[in-house]
Amino acid sequence: MSECEIEVTVNGRKIGAVVPPRLLLSDFLRDNLGLTGTHIGCEHGICGACTILFDGQAARSCLLFAVQTAGHDIWTVEGLSESGAIADLQEAFSKHHALQCGYCTPGMLVIAHDFLNAHRSPSSEEIKDGMSAALCRCTGYWNILTAVTEVANSEQRRIKAADVSSTSGTEAP
Repeated sequence: MSECEIEVTVNGRKIGAVVPPRLLLSDFLRDNLGLTGTHIGCEHGICGACTILFDGQAARSCLLFAVQTAGHDIWTVEGLSESGAIADLQEAFSKHHALQCGYCTPGMLVIAHDFLNAHRSPSSEEIKDGMSAALCRCTGYWNILTAVTEVANSEQRRIKAADVSSTSGTEAP
């Protein structure tokens, strides 16, 4: 089987690589790029541990081949963390003890970030539904929902959202 040359933007950096056509994006991120925050859980797209942003939307990296990402924009939990895009979520998760073993946490943070970008003033039911996109076996979800709700209701987030939409009309990662 021949290998494929790809160029993809990961966490704001253009990356060129030669990869086997059947290499999963989750494996490419972890093994080739050392971005181990993308966790591999079920490998069936159900658990959400491998969630990344693909062209600005949450996607399961275990369901994508690396070659499918050529020419696209990928953000992992590391990139979102370094850019400060999820700092408010990280702080709320810590404050409300919304993690225990931590395995699902990177995916949860990416899913929450994507959800909150799409829902400016979500109801409790919308938050429950949005966060059901990821599985956690340790916390029982109450603290996760509390953390996401706090961020959803924060004044700082509302100011930031207003600034972003009024200046560029686009969302930051």
